[in-house]
Amino acid sequence: MSEESIASNRRPSPLGGRKPTKDDLAAVSTDDPNAIDDVLPSDGSGVKMLIVGINPGLWTAAVNAPFARPGNRFWPSLHQAGLTDHQVDASRGLDPADEQQLLRRGIGLTNLTGRATVRADELSREELRAGADRLIDRLSAIRPHAVAIAGITSFRIGYQQPKARFGRQDTSLIARWPSEVALHVVPQPSGLNAHYQIADLARIWREVWESIDD
Repeated sequence: MSEESIASNRRPSPLGGRKPTKDDLAAVSTDDPNAIDDVLPSDGSGVKMLIVGINPGLWTAAVNAPFARPGNRFWPSLHQAGLTDHQVDASRGLDPADEQQLLRRGIGLTNLTGRATVRADELSREELRAGADRLIDRLSAIRPHAVAIAGITSFRIGYQQPKARFGRQDTSLIARWPSEVALHVVPQPSGLNAHYQIADLARIWREVWESIDD
């Protein structure tokens, strides 16, 4: 992709660059299904890898930036995998230059559902299944080469695949999933997930990235 700026509809942090307070976190703990903006080019073009979180945490929603809570392993692992040229700090919001770097490399970010919660297991089965269906509906517009969903338990529920394991998935088992879009399930990078450290996650991101055909 070119080095020119890529148009985006994402809004800056509503907190103006400060860290959220307890009151800020409480304010985003609502039923709003659109608590955070995607990191995607406005015309939906050029996405090689679409990273899909389950839903935003309260800190992430408060600053309108993906995986923003301090201690989350997402940004350190993405950098260690070589997918960013420096370690992004999204704790006060996502810098426009960092967003542009992701978009120029063909990396987009979204969620199964935008409703913010403390933990993903606060979502209902109905919410996860609705979010899973909605993601399939959006793939024709985004046209990614590959999708990486971060969270095996929510993936199993959302796509009704109770025996699914981490790694590349057999998309023929998922109704309406486009055959040309590879699907991977990767570990949740939250600091609450003690089973996967930064080096483990970096190796997985690198494997997904290198599996993508240009």
